[in-house]
Amino acid sequence: MLCGAACTASAQALSPTAVSMERQGLVNVRQMDSTIQVSLMYARADNFTGEVLYTDLREAYLHPKAARALAKAQRLLKASHPELSLKVYDAARPMHIQQKMWNVVAGTSKNIYVSNPRNGGGLHNYGMAVDVTLCDAKGDTLPMGTRIDYLGKWAHIDREAWMVERGVMSREAWKNRQLLRSVMRKAGFKALRTEWWHFNFVSRAEAKAHYKVVK
Repeated sequence: MLCGAACTASAQALSPTAVSMERQGLVNVRQMDSTIQVSLMYARADNFTGEVLYTDLREAYLHPKAARALAKAQRLLKASHPELSLKVYDAARPMHIQQKMWNVVAGTSKNIYVSNPRNGGGLHNYGMAVDVTLCDAKGDTLPMGTRIDYLGKWAHIDREAWMVERGVMSREAWKNRQLLRSVMRKAGFKALRTEWWHFNFVSRAEAKAHYKVVK
């Protein structure tokens, strides 16, 4: 086996959370396609919670089926726009992190944007959803009308034409959203109506019936 010591060193470099993810059968998306960019928004405090939720995780993990589909989306994007890349902001999410998110929005009007752990959480909690945008060769994100993780109506995908007509969103941002949805849908993902960046690979019912919650 060619990688011996190198593989051991790589394994030792993994954080406890990353090791846990791999033990649960999840895969690092960059092992599927190293050109996919990753910048986990919950590893920083500039997210809707205002807190660092991933204290030791920097890699994006998904269920193998979803990871393969994401790699396919990247190939489709590169085929038509070789200068662009997918950039992942969140992927598989442990349920205890979901609980922290829910605690922030519980009892507020923003609770529609976060799945309640009591109800089984959401597709992130099964490694079957990904938050993703587009970026250029430098890793700079393209205009999308709102920042990722914006909890409000301007992030909804069914209001885009209206937003462009009224100057709320640029036509460039709309085209970028459409390109992102196109490659993700062709790869097997479904868009979420209320968040332009969120894509599910299976339904919630299918996840609960056939897949395990990420711990």
